[in-house]
Amino acid sequence: MNYAQTLEYLFTQLPMFSRVGAAAYKPDLTNTIKLCEALGNPQHQFKSIHVAGTNGKGSTSHMLASILQTAGYKTGLYTSPHLVDFRERIKIDGAYCTKEFIVEFTEQIKPLIVTLQPSFFEITVAMAFSYFAQQKVDIAVIEVGLGGRLDSTNIITPEVSIITNIGLDHTQFLGDTIPQIASEKAGIIKKEVPCIISEYTQETKPVFEAAAKHTTLAYGSELYTIIDIQYAHDYLDVEVLNKKTEGIETYQLDLNGSYQAKNIIGVLGAIGILQTKGWHITNQHIHDGLSQVKKNTGLYGRWQMIGTSPTTVVDVAHNVAGIQTLLAQIPLVNHQKLHFVFGMVKDKDIDSVLALLPDHATYYFTKAQIERAIDAFELQHKADAHGLKGNTYQTVNEAIAAAKKEAQATDLIVVCGSIFLVGEIEGIIPSSIL
Repeated sequence: MNYAQTLEYLFTQLPMFSRVGAAAYKPDLTNTIKLCEALGNPQHQFKSIHVAGTNGKGSTSHMLASILQTAGYKTGLYTSPHLVDFRERIKIDGAYCTKEFIVEFTEQIKPLIVTLQPSFFEITVAMAFSYFAQQKVDIAVIEVGLGGRLDSTNIITPEVSIITNIGLDHTQFLGDTIPQIASEKAGIIKKEVPCIISEYTQETKPVFEAAAKHTTLAYGSELYTIIDIQYAHDYLDVEVLNKKTEGIETYQLDLNGSYQAKNIIGVLGAIGILQTKGWHITNQHIHDGLSQVKKNTGLYGRWQMIGTSPTTVVDVAHNVAGIQTLLAQIPLVNHQKLHFVFGMVKDKDIDSVLALLPDHATYYFTKAQIERAIDAFELQHKADAHGLKGNTYQTVNEAIAAAKKEAQATDLIVVCGSIFLVGEIEGIIPSSIL
């Protein structure tokens, strides 16, 4: 098979959560363990960092990777899902996994696929681990796919674990209460592996404490205090107090969503742990890495501006907590009228999200071109019950075009609701990178 045929095989022959939802979810590590054993346990051949959480784990993973590669370490990065190109999931120092490796790896494990009948995610995890081992990375940042305890990535023994936050998402798999979900996420906490919690609540803290009986646990907010945040169109200045040293640093991030301030304290905490373990990471490496996350790692879709006059931004926010954070960002942008290009997938808590959205905005309802996406007309009907008005469009690009036609130069257009919707936006990732 060539590369295109290999992708077709992976996307269509294996159960893929992003396409079909629950039918692809396998709450068990057996297949991943067997796959990796057959491959010589590549996950034991490199150092790693494990990142879990409801929101922010992708941004956190990319920030960490950017800092590490700025410090001169050959750094792997595994994240999911991808926006446009499958190879976004597996990178080393910002460069995509080679097409040749993907073809060769898939051919190599075809007999195992027949025997084990693994999911798409189980295969991609094994693929990433094998690639990082083959390429002899110094360290890899591994983002959890779903949950933590039974996630396929949870066969590594990392240098440090990070849990960004806990919210109600994927409740059909992880539980329908915050403590239940926290317990699943806390499943990445391992004996003698220090863990950083970026955000916690009175509901989640006892869960984390119980899971960390045999290791050290630290909370980002107890290590650092965010003193000030200054937002600009293309950067974010975050002033941070180190509570231990009482030193103050201002970090400039090229990720300009104000919510990144919540993620940065977890990142700084994790870097601090790595430093105590002998990793040579200077203060300048941290500053430089945070200021060039997009350039170094290729992170897109996080409060990303794709147009001006009217200002047009896209964000992968897709659950209650993510939408709440996004809505807090909107007042920071000077604008007259507000327009939302909006689409979701069926298995999210759609009504709870719709209940948060402002009824003074104009809506353009659409859908990603996947089975899981809710039909635009059905979404429009649900939104109408919440007082949200707007028309429907077949594709996100048609919806954006309509919004730009209707909006004035001083308005703000926000595109959100689904990672997959964002991935279908024309030019969301520069063609020079793909």
